[in-house]
Amino acid sequence: MEPDDLEAVEFVRDESGVSVVVGGHPQSHVPDDPEFLAFEYIAHLAACLDLLLPPPPQRVAVTHVGGAGLTLARYLAHVRPGSPQIVLEPDAALTEAVRRAAPLPRGHRIRVRPTTGEEGILALRPASADAVVLDAFVGGRVPAAVTTLEFLTTAAQVLSPGGVFLANITDEPGLRYVARVAAGLSEAGLPHRALIATHDVLKGRRHGNVVLVGSATGIDTVELDRRLRRLPFPTGIRSDVGRWARGARPLTAADARPSPPAPDPGRWRVR
Repeated sequence: MEPDDLEAVEFVRDESGVSVVVGGHPQSHVPDDPEFLAFEYIAHLAACLDLLLPPPPQRVAVTHVGGAGLTLARYLAHVRPGSPQIVLEPDAALTEAVRRAAPLPRGHRIRVRPTTGEEGILALRPASADAVVLDAFVGGRVPAAVTTLEFLTTAAQVLSPGGVFLANITDEPGLRYVARVAAGLSEAGLPHRALIATHDVLKGRRHGNVVLVGSATGIDTVELDRRLRRLPFPTGIRSDVGRWARGARPLTAADARPSPPAPDPGRWRVR
């Protein structure tokens, strides 16, 4: 989020934690219990990290593109104590407000860098992260610059051998935007891909969140499907992304665009 685009931030407490609402859009939920993941896409991201990386409590190095409530980073700090994490979040005022409303745990190794994802990724060393997690939003939409082939290529180079790229992308029925990002992942050197979403989103019944997974070395989609079935959300996985996204063109810097707007801003991601 660029400085000129800063949006009003609200913190809404409920019985389980604090919701971070930016510009009227629920950005994240920071639970009192780090293992209680209220938003389905955060639970999907956590399940991928738990299964596709060495199992907890082993430490892993994770780079997050987008910070908001730092919910996933807090979860990783809880289940994998001592794991080094870098968060690329340009809105320093938001980060400071979040940390006041919901302080980070003692002994954490979460380092927030006040920079955009496309700039911050360029400063990272090759093969320095076991996972790169894209979860960045401005005005309820994924910024254009972080879904381009150029960005994805750099992100793939940041991954260690066997590392995994995860992206939370919002899209409308048909998932044409997600297909273009998936095509970019393949061209960036991460040809093994999967899509994860609740059944209604995956079947094209509504606008919503899709977690896109990319790897250079393969994804155990059978075991991942088993893991996802344990969640309290009706979740599905699509492993035939190569066939499904055939014909889709990667987004590039020349034709970059943000993800499609939600039909009902401020409500589509509310629990």
